[in-house]
Amino acid sequence: MIIGVPKEIKNHEYRVGLTPTSARELVNCGHRVLIETQAGSAIGFDDQQYIYAGAEILATADDVFAAAEMVVKVKEPLAVERKRLRAEQTLFTYLHLAPDAAQTNDLIESGATCIAYETVTDNSGRLPLLAPMSEVAGRMSIQAGAACLEKSKQGRGVLLGGVPGVEPAKVVIIGGGVVGASAAAMAVGLGADVTVLDRSLDVLRRLDAQYGNSIKTVYSTVHSLEKHIVEADLVVGGVLIPGAEAPKLITRELVTKMKAGSAIVDVAIDQGGCAETAKATTHADPIYIVDDVVHYCVANMPGAVARTSTIALNNATLPFVLALANKGTREALVDDKHLLNGLNVCKGVVTCESVAVAQGLNYVPAADMVGEI
Repeated sequence: MIIGVPKEIKNHEYRVGLTPTSARELVNCGHRVLIETQAGSAIGFDDQQYIYAGAEILATADDVFAAAEMVVKVKEPLAVERKRLRAEQTLFTYLHLAPDAAQTNDLIESGATCIAYETVTDNSGRLPLLAPMSEVAGRMSIQAGAACLEKSKQGRGVLLGGVPGVEPAKVVIIGGGVVGASAAAMAVGLGADVTVLDRSLDVLRRLDAQYGNSIKTVYSTVHSLEKHIVEADLVVGGVLIPGAEAPKLITRELVTKMKAGSAIVDVAIDQGGCAETAKATTHADPIYIVDDVVHYCVANMPGAVARTSTIALNNATLPFVLALANKGTREALVDDKHLLNGLNVCKGVVTCESVAVAQGLNYVPAADMVGEI
């Protein structure tokens, strides 16, 4: 198979779909790997490393898309990239389609087979290709939130861990999944006063067993959310409904009740955000203020630590890329129900029910479309 890797073009996005190590694995299996020049140079993966791995360097993204049978990316394709897709191609990347009707429509029109990292599952019902970036984003949320609390960012001027004689900041984490657990680890390590809210008692028990009295675990209700959010210095939104828009748990009214200079870091922004006041921002302009509350809603948070993120992502995605390349897209999807769960758009139809429901589109089960590939 011919696998193409274009350079990412989202604002301040330096990750790359394949590392030189991953490219070498594919070449070793007899595949051609085409890398757009300088695709990984910003994070220390220069063209020469890809050439040493057996990949070919192409001059432009147009060249990569034109030649590739499978395109491997990190972030969702932007409009200019979507125009390059063809019906016979497979696209393997993060998509986050539920809140993005324009992208969904373009992918439908392309006729391409589009597999989303974030809805691939495993035997335990987890999301193994989303988990590495959720771990990164969860840890980064505390770093970003700590900065947002500084006066230079219009924050409260509070040090997350406090100092002797001064109480620490109160950090409230909504959702105890991968993002929430990773955020809790960082916040506890910095000495913050940490509360995690979730509706799964198993999740709360696991966090309680891990951290004991170092955190507070609270069952999430409308009342408990309001109580803890209005008391918080920093709120981290880490809720997820696979493939669907994030629920708006932090209402506009609730934001008006928060402390002046407190902060919200909405890690769920890729799926529309869990705050009604959330709107996607970039690393170039990451924060904005609503009702004296600092909002950090960068849609590609892990891109700020792009080398770590790229390696972590490739560790998870490489087995699936190899399966798609070695077997071909159709056979790989037939053989692996978990990879099939990643199929979001195929041959002009939506094959992810959550996306179809969110956008009022017709839905065809993924299994019914595999034979069309």
